Amino acid sequence: MATEAFEMYRQSEIGYALTETLDEMVSSGVLSPDLAITVLLQFDKSMGHALDKHVKSRAFFKRGNLRTYRNCDDVWTLILRDVTFKNEDIETVLHKVKIVACDSAALKKPLEPITCHQCQP
Repeated sequence: MATEAFEMYRQSEIGYALTETLDEMVSSGVLSPDLAITVLLQFDKSMGHALDKHVKSRAFFKRGNLRTYRNCDDVWTLILRDVTFKNEDIETVLHKVKIVACDSAALKKPLEPITCHQCQP
């Protein structure tokens, strides 16, 4: 999986919304397909940056059953059942959890540093 950034965040709610909006803009002629691809590539990099630098909360899980696991192209997928998740404030039991984990060493080259307005000195 030699890519510049993982595309898995595109399958989040915000990723779906962005992709749908870009598709509409390309279809209506407001945006070129090349620019839409550039926006998606920047989104991939920015999501990784935001999760790495700006998300401070942690969650722990326990008491779950591993039902399925697989590894394909350095991407692990784990399916867990009846998992207890706990963070600083709450503890909850989820019937089904899917975890997708990627090996950052699989990136073709190091990502260019992203500077957002919150990270600037």
